[in-house]
Amino acid sequence: MPHSDPCLPRLPVAGLTPMTTLDYPDHLACVVFLQGCPLRCGYCHNPGMLAPRRAEPGEWAEVEAFLGKRRGLLDGIVFSGGEPTLHADLPAAAARARALGFKTGLHTAGVYPRRLAEALPHLDWVGLDVKSPAARFDAIVGRRPGLAAAHAKSLKLLLRSGVAFECRTTVHWRDLDLGSLRRLALDLAERGVRRYALQVARTGRCLDPAYARPVPGAPTLGELEALVERLTPAFERLELRV
Repeated sequence: MPHSDPCLPRLPVAGLTPMTTLDYPDHLACVVFLQGCPLRCGYCHNPGMLAPRRAEPGEWAEVEAFLGKRRGLLDGIVFSGGEPTLHADLPAAAARARALGFKTGLHTAGVYPRRLAEALPHLDWVGLDVKSPAARFDAIVGRRPGLAAAHAKSLKLLLRSGVAFECRTTVHWRDLDLGSLRRLALDLAERGVRRYALQVARTGRCLDPAYARPVPGAPTLGELEALVERLTPAFERLELRV
C-alpha cells in the first residue's frame, strides 16, 4: 500500500475499473467507485456499494499511485458509486487528479446540490441521473420527500455552470412507461438539456428482486427505439444504451 499522507483526501474506495470508453463519453478513462449511497432504487445493480463506511488511510493514495502509472494512457478519471457527492473530500480528490493531468468526470444522482457546487470547479464533465419526472422521483429512489427538489437544484447548477454534462435515465418498465419517458425527455429539452441518454436497466442483479422479473405488457425494444427516433430532434445528442 502507498504511504498514507494525512493531508490526502479520505474517500472510501469500493472499486476501480482501470479502463473504459463507456463511462466518460468520447474519452478513455478509469472509474473510481466510492462506497455509500442514500438512495434505494429497485433496479440498482451495485447493491454492495450502498452501505456507507469511513475511509481507511491510504485508499486515495492507492488511486493516485495508479493514476501516476497511467499518465499519457488515460484521458480522465470518473468518480462513480454509490453516490460520490456523499463525501466531503470529493472536490479535493478531483482537484488532485486534475493536477496530475487527467480530465475529471462525475456520475451523480444530484441529491446533494451543495456538494455538487463545491466539486464543479474541479470537474470537466458530469453525468446526471434523472430517475423520473419529479412527481415520481422520491418514490423511485425509495427515500423521504424532498430529494426531487434537491435534484432540480443540481440540474440548475449544471445548466448555469458551463461544465459539459449529460442527463441520463435508467429505463425500467416497473417505474416508467413510454408516455412518461417522452414527457420527461421533452421537459429536459425545454429546460436546456442538450445531451441525453436512455439506459435500459440491467436486470441480472437488482436491489429489489421484483425488478429482476419481466414486466407484463412492457414495451419492446423496438418501441423504445422508435420513441428515441422521435425525440432525437429535441437534443444535440440523444443515445439509447442497451
